[in-house]
Order: sequence, then structure tokens, then C-alpha cells
Amino acid sequence: MTVSTEVVGAARVGVGGPVGSGKTALVERLIPLLRSEGIDLAVITNDLVTKEDAERLRRSRLIDPERVLAVEAGACPHTVIREDPTLNIEAAERLDAQFPGLELILIESGGDNLASTFSLDLVDYWMFVIDVAGGDDIPRKRGPGIIQSDLLVINKVDLAPHVGVDLDRMVAEAREVRGGRPVVLTNCRTGDGVDGVVRAIRDAVPLGRQTGKSAGSGSR
Repeated sequence: MTVSTEVVGAARVGVGGPVGSGKTALVERLIPLLRSEGIDLAVITNDLVTKEDAERLRRSRLIDPERVLAVEAGACPHTVIREDPTLNIEAAERLDAQFPGLELILIESGGDNLASTFSLDLVDYWMFVIDVAGGDDIPRKRGPGIIQSDLLVINKVDLAPHVGVDLDRMVAEAREVRGGRPVVLTNCRTGDGVDGVVRAIRDAVPLGRQTGKSAGSGSR
């Protein structure tokens, strides 16, 4: 592995997961918490053929609309975050150039399946969001997103009793298949548990203008 010594800009954190799992809702909760800690941030959203998630964030006024960029992924959401992340890398570089003090870029993927992962040429750290309404068997399916992500977020925990999910078993199985990698429970509608996601980011991701980003590390 070779290591670049050039300044490569803000740290990049990926947010992936299936359609409807709550990725955008999580980003909306993360923005004010991160900003309250003085972190200079921006957001890139990925949708298939629209800019709906970016427009939702801009309308929210949680963040300067100019700090939100949209990438249209086309027919395959994981292609632009894994096989060929050029569009997202270019978007991140645009934000770095436009905002010289930028410390952190959240990159929300388009909704995808359990095999979705981020290229480490694109992100420094990534999380995968699932929700209890998708079924408590999701961790047992051991998709790459479940196993390989730096952080697994189990969202909509308040719905567990209403959809017949044994939440304790779901969490235990998630921790087992992840081999000790962290798992955080959230209810993004109310904000419960999102502070745990912030702590995970702060503990794992060096913030500030980054140097020495690994090159050629591939994906996981």
C-alpha cells in the first residue's frame, strides 16, 4: 500500500443501507449534533435519477444549501460508491475547494441491498443503516454491508413490538456476526441513540484537513 503525503481535504464518512431504512433521517439528525460540536461539514447525497434527498436537506435549513451536493447514480446505486466512485470523489473535491475549512463530508448512498459497500478510495469510515421493520433476520443474512461496515446502525427500534421483531435477539445476532464491531440502536424520528453515532464518528475519524490518505486500498 502506498501513502500520499498531499493534503486530501475533509474526512469522508459514508452512510449506506437499504431503501427506507432511514439514511436521510439519520443525516438530518447528525447535522445539528455535529455542528453543535463545532465541526465544519457538508453533505453529498446519492439518488438513482433524482436529487430528492439533496433537495430535502436543502429545504430543511439544517445546513447551508450550498453545502449539499447531489449525485445521480443511475440504475445501480452501489456502482458510484464502490466500483467507480469518481462522481462522488469529484463532488467531495468540489466541496473541499469551495469551503477551505471543511472538516467532514457525509456521503449518503442511494438505497441499496445488503451487499452494498463503500470503496475506501472514497471514504475513510462508513456505516450501514438497517431498520427493524425489514425483519429481525437481516443480521443473520450476513450481507457485506452488515459485516464489513465500520458501524452498524439499527434504526426504528420503536417499531419492534409493532412488527413482531425480537429486538434483543436481533441485536445479539448483529453483534455476533460483526465480530465485535460496533452496533448502535436509533430512533431517528425522535433522535434517540443518534448521539452514539456521533461518538462513534468522533472516536474513529480524524477530523480536520486530512493528509496521508491511503491510496489503492480498494473496497470492503
